[in-house]
Amino acid sequence: MGNVRRTISRRGLLAGAIAVAAAGVAATGTGFGVGSASAATPRPAGAPRTSALWREFAKSPFTHPQIPYVGRAGQRAGSDRFPRPRVVADVRAYGARNDGSADAAPAINRAIAEAGRRGGGTVLVPAGTYRIDDIIRISHSNVVLRGAGSKRTKLYATKNLTELIGPYGSRFGGDKSSWSWAGGLIWLAPEARLNSLIEAIRAKHWPLEGWTGNQRTEFEPLTAVAPARRGDRTVTVEDAARIESGEIVLFRVADDPDHTLLEHMSGGGPATEAYDWSDKSKLLSYVPYEWPVRVTSVRGRELTLERPLPVDIRPEWNTMITTLVTPLTGSGVEGLTLEAVETPQSAHLLDKGHNGVTFQCAYDCWADDVTVRHADNSFGLVAASACTLRRTRVEGRGSHHPYFCREASHDNLIEDFFIGARTVPAPAGTQLHGINVEGLSSYNVWSRGVMEMGTFDTHRGLPFANLRTEITVDNNGTHGGDASAGPLYGARFTHWNITVLNERAGLVKIDGIAPYSATAGISEVREFGQIDVPDFQGELNTRLESYGRPQDMRPGNLYEAQRELDVR
Repeated sequence: MGNVRRTISRRGLLAGAIAVAAAGVAATGTGFGVGSASAATPRPAGAPRTSALWREFAKSPFTHPQIPYVGRAGQRAGSDRFPRPRVVADVRAYGARNDGSADAAPAINRAIAEAGRRGGGTVLVPAGTYRIDDIIRISHSNVVLRGAGSKRTKLYATKNLTELIGPYGSRFGGDKSSWSWAGGLIWLAPEARLNSLIEAIRAKHWPLEGWTGNQRTEFEPLTAVAPARRGDRTVTVEDAARIESGEIVLFRVADDPDHTLLEHMSGGGPATEAYDWSDKSKLLSYVPYEWPVRVTSVRGRELTLERPLPVDIRPEWNTMITTLVTPLTGSGVEGLTLEAVETPQSAHLLDKGHNGVTFQCAYDCWADDVTVRHADNSFGLVAASACTLRRTRVEGRGSHHPYFCREASHDNLIEDFFIGARTVPAPAGTQLHGINVEGLSSYNVWSRGVMEMGTFDTHRGLPFANLRTEITVDNNGTHGGDASAGPLYGARFTHWNITVLNERAGLVKIDGIAPYSATAGISEVREFGQIDVPDFQGELNTRLESYGRPQDMRPGNLYEAQRELDVR
C-alpha cells in the first residue's frame, strides 16, 4: 500500500506541476515565473524572504563565485519574440501531400531551398500528416519552417539516420554509434557544414562537429586579445581592422601545459590544482575552448560584445579571435510534431538515429511549440549557441537523450519544456538520461520544465556555469560519461527551485559533488541508485540554501530574475 500511495502522490504532483506551468506560460511574459516574486515586491507578513544568495548575486552578477550570469541566454540575447519573416512558400505548392500517402520530404526540402535562395522567409506546412522518408534540412539563414501548431501538423518520419546516411562510428573508438548523440531528422545547420559532415560520415572519417570544421582547422586568426576578466563586455584587441560591428566571431582560448584553463573553469584553488588532468584524453580534445559571440560595436581597438566574457583572458592561454564556419542564423522550426516510426529503443550507445530536431553550428535560431515523439534523441544542441527552445515536448516510447547539449554549445535557453513518461516499458540494456550538458558547454539555461522521467545529466566533459531552475522532476534516469572525459562539473553550476518527486538526490543535489556550485531550494532528498563521489578532493566551496523548501525560493526562477536586473 505504501508504494501505491507514493505513486498516486507523485502522479498528482506531476499533474499539478504541469497545470501550474501551463498557467504560468499563459500568464507571464518576461517577468518572474510561477510562484516567484521580485525582490522589489512588498513581502506579506509571514512570506518567505528573498534569497540571501540572490541578494548577494545581485550585487556582483558577473563575478559571483558560485552562480553564473545567464540573463542574456537565448536567441537575440533572450528576446521574448521570435522573428516573423514573410511567407514565401507553402509546401503543398511543391507537391507535399498532407494525408500521409506519399513521401513529402522532397517537396518540403524544395520549398525550404527556395526560401533560402530568396534570402529567407517562412515556409508553411499546413495542418495534416506529412510522411517524410528523408532528412528535413534547414540549411539557409533566416528560413522558418512553420506548421499550424504541434497538435495540427505532423511530420511522420519512416526512416532513421543510419538508413539515410549510413553508420556513424565514434571518433573515440569502440562499437558505439554517434547517432546516439548527434544528428536530427530535422537538422538545422549551415549548408556547407552539413554537407561536409555527411560526406565525412559516409567516408567513415568520423568528424569533429564544432565551429571550426571536421578537423578543427577551418578558421583564420583575426587578432590577439589583451588580458580581461570574466564578466567583461568590452575587450581590447591587437588589431580590430578585420572585425565589423554585428559580426559573429569566435574566441579560441587555449590551455597551457599545466592545464590552468581547466582549473579556472573548475573554480581554481588547491583541489583543482591537485587533480590529474593528464590522462583525460577525451576532455583534452575539447580544448581550445571555443565561444562564438556577436560584436555589437567596434571603437578603435575596443570591441563590445553581446554577452559578457565567460572566462578570464590570460596571456598564458594564447587567446585569439578567429573566423568560424559560417553559422546558421535567424532560422527556426515552429508549430509541428515530428513523430518517428515507433520501434523499440536500442541498446545503450547503439542508436540508429530516430532523432528529432538538432541545431548545429547555429546562432540565434529557435524551436517553438514543437513536439518530438518516439525518438532515440529528441532535441539536440551541437556546437550551437544563443538558441532558444521554447514550448518543446518529448513524448512516446522513451528517449536515450530527451535533450542533449554538447560539443561547445553555449548561451542557449530551453524553457517551458516537458518530458513525458515513456508509453512502453524500457527494453533491457537501454539507458535514459534527461536534460544533458557536456563537452565544455557553458552558460546554458533550462527553465520552467516538467520531467516525468529522466535526470539532470552530465556526461562529464567539464560543463560549467550552467543553470537549471524552476523544474519538477521524477528523478529516475542515469548520467553517462567516459572517465577520460574528466569531471562531471566545473564551477558555477546552479540548481535553483527544483521539486524532486521521488526523493532521489543524484545529480540534483550537487553541493557535495560540484565545485563552486549552488544548490538552492530543492526538495528534501536522499542518496540511492547511481551515487557519485566528488572528482576534486578537498574543499568544494559550494553553497546550499533553503534545502527541503523549494516553495520558499524568492525569486522562484533565477533566469527570469537575472533578466530583470539592470546590468548595463
